[in-house]
Amino acid sequence: MKSYTRTQLSRCDGKEGRPAWVAWRGKIYDVSESFLWKGGRHMAMHEAGIDLTEVLDQAPHDADLLERVPVIGLLNEELAEEPSAGPS
Repeated sequence: MKSYTRTQLSRCDGKEGRPAWVAWRGKIYDVSESFLWKGGRHMAMHEAGIDLTEVLDQAPHDADLLERVPVIGLLNEELAEEPSAGPS
């Protein structure tokens, strides 16, 4: 499975035709096709392109909802942050 940096994840914010990705517990999920994440926003509370690990514990639903969307990679904190690196 491919690894992505936080910078690469942040570029996938679901805006202007970009994919919408979120991270949770080290995995990156593609929520682009979820009607709950249209435009890169979820319930006017969360934005795509970020790690939701800390905030998902406070959500009114369980993280098992993420099982409905594909895992497309791993969030790798140790990769060098490359300015030119893209999502794919």
